[in-house]
This record gives sequence, structure tokens and C-alpha cells, in this order.
Amino acid sequence: MTEFWLISAPGEKTCQQTWDKLMVATTRTNNLSVNNKFNIPDLKVGTLDVLVGLSDELAKLDTFVESVVKKVAQYMADVLEDSRDKVQENLLANGVDLVTYITRFQWDMAKYPIKQSLKNISEIISKQATQIDNDLKARASAYNNLKGNLQNLERKNAGSLLTRSLADIVKKEDFVLDSEYLITMLVVVPKFTVRDFQYNEEEMKADKEEMTRLSTDKKKQFGPLVRWLKVNFSEAFIAWIHIKALRVFVESVLRYGLPVNFQAMLLQPNKKNMKKLREVLYELYKHLDSSAAIIDASMDIPGLNLSQQEYYPYVYYKIDCNLLDFKV
Repeated sequence: MTEFWLISAPGEKTCQQTWDKLMVATTRTNNLSVNNKFNIPDLKVGTLDVLVGLSDELAKLDTFVESVVKKVAQYMADVLEDSRDKVQENLLANGVDLVTYITRFQWDMAKYPIKQSLKNISEIISKQATQIDNDLKARASAYNNLKGNLQNLERKNAGSLLTRSLADIVKKEDFVLDSEYLITMLVVVPKFTVRDFQYNEEEMKADKEEMTRLSTDKKKQFGPLVRWLKVNFSEAFIAWIHIKALRVFVESVLRYGLPVNFQAMLLQPNKKNMKKLREVLYELYKHLDSSAAIIDASMDIPGLNLSQQEYYPYVYYKIDCNLLDFKV
């Protein structure tokens, strides 16, 4: 199960009490989820106007950076071709697997200094993700062109005798060359199908040399490309989880008010008990927003636009680590 629920609730007398209540409700008797505290540092709050605007901006940035993470992961799978079982071991964040990184999340002070404003931090992440996205497009285009040209040449040298290159089958002596009146026709047995073929030694030699060159170039590019994908997948994924942290912080301040007093918590739901877990969380936090019944984005309520985001009485964001279109 690679789905996490990142939630927050206001501190009781202490944030530890908020944590203890969640643990009692979800793990001690009914094994609904595996929980971890999610550590968010003391970020600069700024003004209410800025927070409201930032809330919308972060939602868009979250979607964009998630798309970059998925593109890098999927392209890693494409590049590794026959080694797709090795994809997962290359998709790491800070050198550890994704579940470990998320459950032991620590804010990266060097990359995203907390003395900066929330807006500045979000802009740092936005620029970083945009750069990775642009670099990926350029590198993927160059590698795909090379791979496509090589595949076209390989296709010429494979397949049936009706379509493949005959350069490695026929010899010069098989042809009448430089005659005004005679043309050598080749017959493919057993269908006696006549096909046109011009014997040209220079062209045949050029094809072989081109295939060797393309194959060598592909091998040369493969290693550096995989290394770039590993490094930039890690960077993009780390940036994405920091956006989640920013969103929890901003939304918690907007909902629960000042001074900042909330506990962020990461839940890994037990797949069989997800509905029950949702009900338990509702009972635990319904007092936070009496108007918030359990509303799910899949429910069709006329006039209510949820922007495909579930709404609950507590702050909630989903993190889905299943980043690939195929199962590895």
C-alpha cells in the first residue's frame, strides 16, 4: 500500500495530546493505519491575505510538481527497457526508498531556508521543478531520436525477406552490374515473390557504419542519462513532499488560527479498513467544523465544486507513491 494521508489537527493542551488521541483511535485497538509524526518547522506565517493567495498557488504547484515526478519516473522505466524490475531501486529520495523518506521526513534547511517567506520558498520549488521539466524534455528528445533512428535501422535488418535489408545475404557476384539491358531480380522462395533491390556497396557499408555509430552513441548516453534521472527524480520528489508540508502549514494556520498550534500526522491506511478509518477520523475531529459532513469528491452534489479535492473537518492531503503506469 503506497498511499499516505497527511493530516493535521489543532493542538489540545499540547500537540502531544493530539498525537496520543489519534494513536488510541487508529492503532491501539483496531489497526486502521500506521502513523508517524510529520515534522514541519516554524515557518514564517506572513499576513492572512498572503496565506489565502498562497493556498491556491500551492495547490497548482502541487499538481505541477507531482506531474514532473511522475514524468521522470516513467521515463526512467522507458530508458531501462528490459530492466524494468530495477526501476524501483533507482527511484530513491535522498538515497532511501520513498516510504522511508516520507515517514522520516525532515525539512531540508539548506535547500529551503525557513528564514525566507513562504512565497519565496514556493518560488524556489517552482523554479527547480520547471528546470527539471525543461531539462527532461531536452534530454528525452535527444535520446528518443537516437533510439528511434537505431530502431529503424534494426528493422531494416530484421523481419521477413520481403522487407529486411539483404546486404548481409547477397554477394556482389550474384548481380549483373552496370548493364544497360540486364537487371538482376531477386526471388524470395517459397512464394516466388519478386522484389526490387539495388546492389550498392557504398550504401550497404554506410548503413552498417551508421548502425554501429548509433549503437555506440546510445550506450554512451545511457549511463549519464540514468544517473541524471536518478538525481533529478530525488530532487523532484523531495520538492514535492516539501510542497505537501507547506500546504499543511498554510491550511492549518488558515483553519485553526494563530498562534500556530497544530500537529501534522502521516497515516498509512490499512487498505481493507480505509472507510472505517475515515469514519473514525470524522468522529475524532467533527467538532472542528460542524458544517463539514464527510464529503467525497466522487459525490455529485449540484452547485458544489470541490475541484476534485476531498473536504474534511481536518486538514487532509493524499500522497500517492505509486508513480508508474505499470507494476514493477
